[in-house]
This record gives sequence, structure tokens and C-alpha cells, in this order.
Amino acid sequence: MIRRQIEEKLIQRISSNPVVALLGSRQVGKTTLARGIEAGKPIHYLDLERPSDLAKLTDPELYLGKFVDHLVVLDEIQRLPDIFPLLRSLVDERRRAGEKSAQFLLLGSASPELLRQSSETLAGRISYLEMHPLTLSEVAEARAGKMEQHWFRGGYPESFLAADDSTAFHWCDDFVTSYVERYLPQLGAATSPVILRRLCSMLAHQQGCTVNVSKLAGSLGIDGKSVRHYMDLLEGLYLLRSLPAWSRNAGKRLVKSPKTYWRDSGLLHSLAGLDDIEKVLGHPVCGHSWEGYCIEQILATIPQNITASHYRTQAGAQVDLVLEHPNGEIHAIEIKRTLSPKLTPAFLESLKTLKATKATYLIPEGETFPLSKGVEAMSLRSFLSSFREETLQRNTRRETLLPMQTATLTAHKPDGTKIEIPLKVRLDTPAEVDYYNASGILPYVLDQILA
Repeated sequence: MIRRQIEEKLIQRISSNPVVALLGSRQVGKTTLARGIEAGKPIHYLDLERPSDLAKLTDPELYLGKFVDHLVVLDEIQRLPDIFPLLRSLVDERRRAGEKSAQFLLLGSASPELLRQSSETLAGRISYLEMHPLTLSEVAEARAGKMEQHWFRGGYPESFLAADDSTAFHWCDDFVTSYVERYLPQLGAATSPVILRRLCSMLAHQQGCTVNVSKLAGSLGIDGKSVRHYMDLLEGLYLLRSLPAWSRNAGKRLVKSPKTYWRDSGLLHSLAGLDDIEKVLGHPVCGHSWEGYCIEQILATIPQNITASHYRTQAGAQVDLVLEHPNGEIHAIEIKRTLSPKLTPAFLESLKTLKATKATYLIPEGETFPLSKGVEAMSLRSFLSSFREETLQRNTRRETLLPMQTATLTAHKPDGTKIEIPLKVRLDTPAEVDYYNASGILPYVLDQILA
């Protein structure tokens, strides 16, 4: 069994929050992880897609009230959105009784409605975690397969661990079918499964591009608003990623549209009809598939406070991935499926516009070597490893070397009284203090204290 790296973080969140929502697309392994978690108390599991479990919640207050001092796991929580106000009441009641954490673990396939309703009713009580399909780091740690296999099959456990590539391909095909025939219509996709399947296939052939919604709509014979709605649903279900455009007053004509990616490369290859790796390597989608694969592995690794975007000018200069740290550092990443990358004047000009403090040309494999001052060529594995080491060093440095700084937090007591408290924190720069304050992270800490 492959150890999931999110497990340690999940245990930490459960131990410090009354409610934790573990979100991600279906079949990423949420249920398996939740059933095996060590919560330090008894666990009671309910699958809301099982009629017998759903029937137990006919009177949810009466039923859930019996499980004080238990961690109650509610799987596929989006099937019962009306339960959130009750959870708030139960959480507060158990808090008053001294049970401050590990009350509810919610597993969801991440519909937009779930996120909105839970954030409105459980504010200050819930912590969110996203679970990705198997990452390259997890696969490498378990020595479960090669990177090329992971890229071709994708990270869904049933696909990646299949007996052969053909079985993996058909699993991905069946997975997409289940979404277009069942799950998308349940969320309001009011069109035929045939059109939804065509939309998914067309998006696969535009992997890593800025999508022209009007053109897609014309090809499908439906209106643009519907196409946009269906794409939003796919994104809300963690199947599509919309990578926003980098935007500053840089004095250049920048492309402002996001780039769209299928997040899992196995699903992408299935939708493109590529049933073996040789067909992928010979197909025009190959480069964009590799680009999307690398981006997903990176975004599954970096901390949540690092923002990601892409950079492109109207003249065609571009950077595939721009990572912005809270302290203002900018890391520009260009992704090439080649072992002999070459710097272009357009890329170097882009670095100046971005004011990048670091730049990397990401290649499939090989040793790290400099391309020019401040620009390195590095394999994907080496990049992920070095990024984890840098994060660990940064956290260690904060704990031992950084001076304490003051951030003023504003929050409200339960009676509505406004309160401001200076809080000592270890952060790199005053700008980073401002970021954490404005993002709501530090006010959330204060809300926890007041509660």
C-alpha cells in the first residue's frame, strides 16, 4: 500500500480543529485514508451514498448526538448539504463540554455548493484539505513504478496500480463516463451525456491553452454560458484546473485569460484516445500533457500560501508557471520535454518583466546544470525534492532565527463586539505579515482563541 503524504497533515488538522473537510475528486483515496486514520478516539463512519446510512440521518440531531467523544466521518457530504447548520450547533455544544477537536471529518467530491455552504455555516470551526491523486513523490517513495508509467496512467490508484496500460486506459474511460452520465447531471449539467463527453474530449485537445468558450459552444451547438457552467463544474469537482494569468502593471500587453488543464494525465490521455505511451509521444498533445503533469506535481507539493499563475504576452513571450511567495520572491518555471533546453531571448525578457528572483527550466531527467546566471535546468524529481528541502529549511529558520514581529488582528466576539489584539509572529517580512493578516489566516487563529 502506498503511503499518502497528506496523512500526517490530516492527523494534525484533526487534532487541532473540530471539523476537517478532506476534499478531492472521486477515487483519489479519501475513504481509504479516513478509514485507516489514527484519531486518538473511536471513529464512526457513514457513507451517505449508501441508503442504509443515509436513512440513519432522517433525524440527524438525534442520531449524531449519540456519538460524543467520537470522530464522525461523513463520506460524500455533498449528498446532504442541509446538515451544515446542525453540525455547527453540535460542534459548539461539544466544544462547551470540553471536546475542542476531532469531532467531524467530512469527505467530499468538492462541489461548489459544498464549499459555499460549509464556509458560511462552519466559519472558524472547519479546516480544509485537498487530496490529490497519487503524486510522483508518493510513487517514488514506495518504489511503485516509473515516472513514465505515472505520467501515462495518471495518479488515480486504480489506474496507476492496474495490471497493464490497457486496463488503466479503460478504467480512466469508465471514470469519465461515470461523470458525464451521472455526477455532472446531478449537479445541474442540463444537456446530454454525449455533448458532455464531446466537451471533455475537446478540452483534452486544448490542454494547456487559453480556451475560446464561444468557439467551443459553436462546435457543440450550445450557448457559451452553458459551456462556461460545465467547465466550472468540472473545475469544482477537481477534474479541470484553470491556471490564472499573471497580471501586473508591467507596461506590456499581457494575455489575461487562464490556461486550462485536465489535472490528471491518465484522464487526459483517455479522452484523447491515446491508449499507449508511444501514441502519446507521437501526438501533438504530448508537450502540453507533460506540461500539465509537471504543474500538477508541483502544485501538489508547494504550500498553500504560494500563488501560481502563467505569464504570456500578446507577442508570444511566455513562462509556463510563475510561483509567487508571500515574501515577494518570484520563481519562474519553463517546462520542456527535452534533455537539451535552450534559453530564448523572449524567456530572458520575461524574467525581467516578472522581476523573477529565481528561474528553472524543468526537464524530464538528468543532472542539474546552469543555463545562465540565475537560471538552472533541473529534472522534475530533483525540483520536487529541492522544493521540499527548501520548505523544511524555511520552517526551521523561522523557528530558530527570525525575529518576532507584531501583527494586529481584528475579529469579533460572539456578541458582536469588535476586538483588536497585537500578536507576536515569526514571519520573513512585514509584507508577509500583511499577507497572512489580509488572507484571514491570523484572524482565524484569533477566532479559535475567542471560541
